Amino acid sequence: MQVLKFGGTSVASAENITKVIAIVTHALTAGPAIVVVSALSGTTDALISVGRDAAAGQERFRATLRHLEERHLTVAEQLLPTAEDQAAIQPWLTAQFAELATLADGIFALGELSARTLDRLMSYGEILSSQLIAKAFQVKGLPAFWGDSRHWLRTDSTFGAARVDEVTSQRLSHELAAKVVDSLCIMPGFIGADAAGNTTTLGRGGSDYTAALAAAMVEADKLEIWTDVSGMLTADPRLVRSAQPISRLSYEEAMELPHRLHRGRVQHLGPEVRQLHGLLVAEAADGLRRAHQAR
Repeated sequence: MQVLKFGGTSVASAENITKVIAIVTHALTAGPAIVVVSALSGTTDALISVGRDAAAGQERFRATLRHLEERHLTVAEQLLPTAEDQAAIQPWLTAQFAELATLADGIFALGELSARTLDRLMSYGEILSSQLIAKAFQVKGLPAFWGDSRHWLRTDSTFGAARVDEVTSQRLSHELAAKVVDSLCIMPGFIGADAAGNTTTLGRGGSDYTAALAAAMVEADKLEIWTDVSGMLTADPRLVRSAQPISRLSYEEAMELPHRLHRGRVQHLGPEVRQLHGLLVAEAADGLRRAHQAR
């Protein structure tokens, strides 16, 4: 069993998602897999803007939602080759954006945005991307299914930065582990649910945490974090042009680096990954396996 996680840049376009499919298809030759995905890049920020603008009485939230819907529909059209394939996902996408519009209208009417409502609003990014990607795998003839991480990832009710109840999550994950034995699960990162069923989020960058937890729960042999940079670097490449990849480091060093260097990137990979045989941080931008492994 293996878990692969792809960030927002890696799934930002139909072209990039096609590369993700190629990477995962190759990985499946080694056994079943869970694929955890982030929202299409920029989507979470846009959804936050929708909520804040709606709460402030700014009508521009409607244009932001229209742009997001058009973007997702365009990706679906480019990713799915036939009108029949597109027809299988487009009505669902339209329905999801209708739900989003209703939610935003409610925020607009009330003039306030609670942390719980913001979590619900943000969750649509990962739900949309993961469903779309699951459909793309199915069209390729792969035995893929969509697994709602809210069904097994139990958290408290600290909306915006929920803490995971690992004991309950472990119990709830048994069904997931059994289902993935001979198939491919596509799962939204970043989100969970509290005991009352309310959608929660794990904090920005939480998709890495989702992947690490999934790997621990199903006792995966390997966890791969695919990102838009070539592994763990000596500095944030957005700030330091001369940042260099680190070819090899211990788990302890890997846990310490995000706090010092990466402003949160891969920060959620905690002690649970130590039980894995290998943690791989790889670059997915060009579809090539340029990886750096922690042991």
